[in-house]
Amino acid sequence: MPHFWATMQFGTVPYLSLPWVVLLLAGLALVFDFTNGIHDAANSIATVVSTRVLSPGVAVVWAAFFNFMAFAIFHLRVARTVGTGLIDPSLVDNSVIAATLMSAIMWNLFTWYLGLPTSSSHALTFSLIGAGFAKGGWHALEWDGIGKVAAFVVLSPVIGGLLGALIAFTVMWLFHRASPSRVEKTFRRGQLVSAAFYSLGHGGNDAQKTMGIIFVLLIAASQGGKAFKTPTDVPTEVVLSCYLAMGLGTMLGGWRIVKTMGQKIIHLRPMDGFCAETGAALTLIAVIFGGIPVSTTHTITGAIIGVGSIKRLTAVRWGVVATVVWAWVLTIPTTAVLAGLICLALRSTG
Repeated sequence: MPHFWATMQFGTVPYLSLPWVVLLLAGLALVFDFTNGIHDAANSIATVVSTRVLSPGVAVVWAAFFNFMAFAIFHLRVARTVGTGLIDPSLVDNSVIAATLMSAIMWNLFTWYLGLPTSSSHALTFSLIGAGFAKGGWHALEWDGIGKVAAFVVLSPVIGGLLGALIAFTVMWLFHRASPSRVEKTFRRGQLVSAAFYSLGHGGNDAQKTMGIIFVLLIAASQGGKAFKTPTDVPTEVVLSCYLAMGLGTMLGGWRIVKTMGQKIIHLRPMDGFCAETGAALTLIAVIFGGIPVSTTHTITGAIIGVGSIKRLTAVRWGVVATVVWAWVLTIPTTAVLAGLICLALRSTG
C-alpha cells in the first residue's frame, strides 16, 4: 500500500495554537512551491512541447496532473531529509525559515526572468544551509545530508545523461529498420507516457522539499514536535497543499525556460524527447526512494545532452550548455550567502 494512503490523517497539528507568523511562513513556503512549479514546469513539458506532441496548454495540464498525483505513490523520505537532515532542527526558528524562503523565491524569479533553467531545489536546500550556518555556525550543519546533496549536484545530470544516452542507443538499434513515419507515430504516443512518468518523478522530488521546510517549521513551533499527534510524520494537509501548490504553478508554465530547455540545447524529435524524459524519470524515482533531494533541472538537462550526444556531438549547442552550467554553479554560493545575510539581518532587527 502506498505510504500516503497508509498514514493519511488530518488535523495532526494544533494550527490554531501556533503563532500567526508561523502560519504566515508556512504560506510563504507554499508561495515558493508555486514559483517552483512555474520555474520548473519547463522540466516537465519542454520536450513534449518542443516536439509538438502536445500543445502548451494541454502539456501543462498533463504535467500538473501527474505532479499532483505523485502524492499517492511516493514515500516522504526526501521531505524528511530536507526537514531534519541538512541543518540541526533544534536550531531552526522563524528567521532561518524566512531567510531560506526569501532567498529561494528571489533566485527563482530572477533566473526565470532570464530564462535560465537553474535548480529550484538547490536554491532551497542551499538557502537553508546558508541560513542555518548564519544562525549556528559549523555546528548547525548536518554533514551527512549535505554530502549527499553535494554529491548529486554532479551525479544527477551525469546519471540522467548516461541513462538517456543508453535508452537512445537502444531505441535507435531497435528501430533502425523502421520507416521514419512509423518511428514518428510510435514516439509521439510514447512521449505521452514518458512525460507523465517524468512529471511523477518531478512532483515526487520537488514538492517534498517544501514539505520538509514546513515540517521543520512546525516542529520548531510546536514544542519540538510534542504537540503533534503523530510527530514523526509530515501532516497530510501539508503534503496535499505542497503538491497542489506545485501543480498550480506548473499550470502557469515557464515559457522562457521551455525555450532554453527544448530548443536551444538541441533540436528535439519525439524519439529524443521520449529517451530524455525516460532517462531523467528513472533517475528521479531512484533517488526519491533513497531520500536524496536532487535537482530535477540538472537531471533532465543532463538527459537531453546525453540523448543529443548520441546523435552527434555537434547536435548539442555547447555554448548554451556552458551558460546553463555556470548558472547552476552560481546558484549554490549565491543562495547560501543571500540567505545567510537575510537571516543575520532578520535576527539583528528581531
